[in-house]
Amino acid sequence: MNIRSIKFDEKGYVPVIVQDAENGQVLMFAYANQDALEKTIKTKKTHFWSRSRKKLWEKGEESGNVQEVKDVFLDCDKDTILVLVNQTGVACHTGKRSCFFETVDGRENIAPSFGPIRTDKTLEEVYQVIEDRKRNPREGSYVSGLFKKGLDTILKKVGEEASETIVAGKNKSKEEVIYEISDLWFHSMVMLVQFGIKLEDIYQELGKRFGKSKEEYRQNDSK
Repeated sequence: MNIRSIKFDEKGYVPVIVQDAENGQVLMFAYANQDALEKTIKTKKTHFWSRSRKKLWEKGEESGNVQEVKDVFLDCDKDTILVLVNQTGVACHTGKRSCFFETVDGRENIAPSFGPIRTDKTLEEVYQVIEDRKRNPREGSYVSGLFKKGLDTILKKVGEEASETIVAGKNKSKEEVIYEISDLWFHSMVMLVQFGIKLEDIYQELGKRFGKSKEEYRQNDSK
């Protein structure tokens, strides 16, 4: 793609649509200037221009939810960019995977995908980001802040999210359950990292339990 052929607006911006490279889900919309696009193409990580802060920013620079660029397209009018990415964690600052999670009539409904989301890889990636935030604390990072406040704060958040998951279940709302379970899993992984427990340890424990009867569980518990 020839950047010089792009039709930036009068302020030097071009709209950018970000889409999941694997399942087609639209993740977010932002603006880029020439510098941001050049960095996106060079680093293979999405960069944008913040019109409110008047600065260049890299997606995930604080949250760890980086976007690995797989391909970049220019539309027929050469005034809009489409970027296909592999998304680490979530794309939206609200905690939603996509910034498009509400219909025009006010219903919560996440933007559709056209293939499976790689949940297993997402868990691994989120865990790695959490682990990095403990190892390399970042100013302004929510996760680094949890580790700084200590175990009691982490455990409190796990308890809060567990309670909110129960409420979501009582409300019989699939959307609420999905949202709250995601929060619960996330904060549970923060607790795992706090104790140095790997996801593989959980997988192994679940593997030991698979296929066992309730009686076998009770026998093990009584030993």
